[in-house]
Amino acid sequence: MEDRKENVARKLGRGFRATLEKIKNFFLSLPARIKQKLAGAKEILTQGNGKVAASMVVMGLGQLLYRQWAKGILYLLAQLAFLAYFILKGAGDLIGFFTLGTHESNAWYGVEGDNSVIMMLMGILAIIALIFYFVIYLANVKDAYKIQCAVDTMKSPASFKKELSSLLGKNFHKTALALPIIGVCVFSVLPIIFMILIAFTNYGGTVVPPALVDWVGFENFTKILTLGQFAPTFFRIFGWNILWAVLSTFINYFAGLGLALLLNRKCVKGKTFWRLFPILAYAVPGFITLIAFKFMFSYGGPINQMITDAGGTAVGFLDIDAKWTARFIGLGVNAWLNIPSGMLLATGILSNVNTDLYEAARVDGASPWKQFVRITLPYVLFATMPVLISQFIANFNNFGIFYFLRGGLYMDGYFLASDTDLLINWLYNMSIDNNYYSIGAAISIIIFAVTSVISLAVYVLSPSYKQEETYQ
Repeated sequence: MEDRKENVARKLGRGFRATLEKIKNFFLSLPARIKQKLAGAKEILTQGNGKVAASMVVMGLGQLLYRQWAKGILYLLAQLAFLAYFILKGAGDLIGFFTLGTHESNAWYGVEGDNSVIMMLMGILAIIALIFYFVIYLANVKDAYKIQCAVDTMKSPASFKKELSSLLGKNFHKTALALPIIGVCVFSVLPIIFMILIAFTNYGGTVVPPALVDWVGFENFTKILTLGQFAPTFFRIFGWNILWAVLSTFINYFAGLGLALLLNRKCVKGKTFWRLFPILAYAVPGFITLIAFKFMFSYGGPINQMITDAGGTAVGFLDIDAKWTARFIGLGVNAWLNIPSGMLLATGILSNVNTDLYEAARVDGASPWKQFVRITLPYVLFATMPVLISQFIANFNNFGIFYFLRGGLYMDGYFLASDTDLLINWLYNMSIDNNYYSIGAAISIIIFAVTSVISLAVYVLSPSYKQEETYQ
């Protein structure tokens, strides 16, 4: 089990590293690939015969002229279907995407008007359909030129039956991935694009359908960063969000590692028993734990009950003026929820450290602290860096902690937020509770940019990326 955990951690590291390399290689090879594509297009334009040119005008016509009946008819039907869609609906949807409507509804006069949000959504679908058509059109031209090359070299062009059997044989991955790719585009890519585009409109507040929505460019980002209503709140929450993510990740990671090191010592008796308590805390659903802690620190909770029984005054641990008290409680509760997972991960990693290294270090006179800094910590960080980065992102976007502990508080000096809210909480308050959808979408883009940049920078600078061969 422990070997499996370490192998999973290493595979995550290698997968993340491979992804970075692919991204890097993609951008480095992009100019050459564009040049190659342009050269291929130039070849088709200059070397293609009249039948290839016919396929450029009418999809499938070149195939039909080469007696490739099935492919020709399918390409022709695809073009006719797209043209019918584009003439009847797609063109209007595409225009509506840029205008977002021109006729405002009026219930008093029975005027239905335009729904800007629906028009944006349908416009995105029209753009996706246009991209798909362009891909099929290029495939049609390439196929016609491929047939020409086969005929010119006295070879028999591949029949439709042979190509169909190829899609069920060596190219089966294309067939199997076709529907999932379409599903991902419709149910994943489309909502993401829609959310991103909302950030560039004035949708929200009083501007909601039936009112018409307009494109406003980067105005929402300008409001967040400069406008007196939003900017002070953003920078206060952003600073606290960074501090929270760093502190909570540091506490959870090193507390879990410390607990694993403590329970790994030979002098500790009943290790299974002592590991039981944090694992039980980890097994309880998080929101139940958060509600329990909120009750514990409330005015009528057991902690204040003990204080008042001892003759003291009840303390507002989570009250409106309990800034740092509430923040420290949030850090503690988050640690209670996440340290067990860090302990389990570290336990699996530590069990595979080469004990000869410690023996050699002791012979050289290294203290326990030196052994930890020079042997244990580099090894554990190397194996768990991808997990550590994922924990940072999860902590940065930890919606539940302060929502359950202190949600619903709006404070002076903050616009629709409190001094313990994170950006994700502010996003929720802005968009869900108060209909500032465009500002919420802009905040979500900022969150994505910040977490992506920090995560990639930390990983690239980490030993997991630089010193892969050291621990092989």
